[in-house]
Amino acid sequence: MPVVSSAGPEQRPIATVDIVLVTLNEDGLRLCLQRREYDPHAGELALIGGYVRPEEDADIEASARRILASKARLDGLYLEQVRSFGGPDRDPRGWSIAIVYLALVPDERLAAAEAAGAPRFERIDPDHCPPLPFDHRRLIAAALERLRSKASYSTLPAFLLGEQFTLPELKAVYEKAMGTPLNDSAFRRKLMEMQILEEIDAKASATAERKRPAQLYRLASRALTEFDRTV
Repeated sequence: MPVVSSAGPEQRPIATVDIVLVTLNEDGLRLCLQRREYDPHAGELALIGGYVRPEEDADIEASARRILASKARLDGLYLEQVRSFGGPDRDPRGWSIAIVYLALVPDERLAAAEAAGAPRFERIDPDHCPPLPFDHRRLIAAALERLRSKASYSTLPAFLLGEQFTLPELKAVYEKAMGTPLNDSAFRRKLMEMQILEEIDAKASATAERKRPAQLYRLASRALTEFDRTV
């Protein structure tokens, strides 16, 4: 005889997409949180998220992209589904399922979104995250584990940069994503061996740290479509 929960046979789980949006600034990796507009936990910092809309969304990724566009004024970002969490105690509104996505965004894109009217992003050090509603800290931990593990063998960290970058800038983003220093010559050699970069007909301006203009690169087209290739 089937067991019927105390919540009743008509209960349907709440289905949401929650997005761990990560950027990079001069201080390192940063979580991008926003304050919730509605209860529960109205006014508290939380992940960007929203309900799945079966009548509108073709699939779960479409849900994630719709939520990013509507709540953060961001589109065209790198997105990767991490995993799902579910249970009766996650959300005071009832039994819920959260599909967690990792999204990477250059910091200048965040500034542009804020200038275009997006709610303000709070850029939080993931190692000193404040108390968060629901089980968002657990969701963040899963997404950051994915980012840091893939950073060691993929082009994933490059999506935290703009379209054009120097090799020192790319090396710095890998080091911040992985949390460890990298050998300069070995890093450059491996990138060139894998042929995931292409030079562009431009150079970065000289700076106090860099006396001469540096060659600019971008991800090659195959790296953009096969970002999980070893670097």
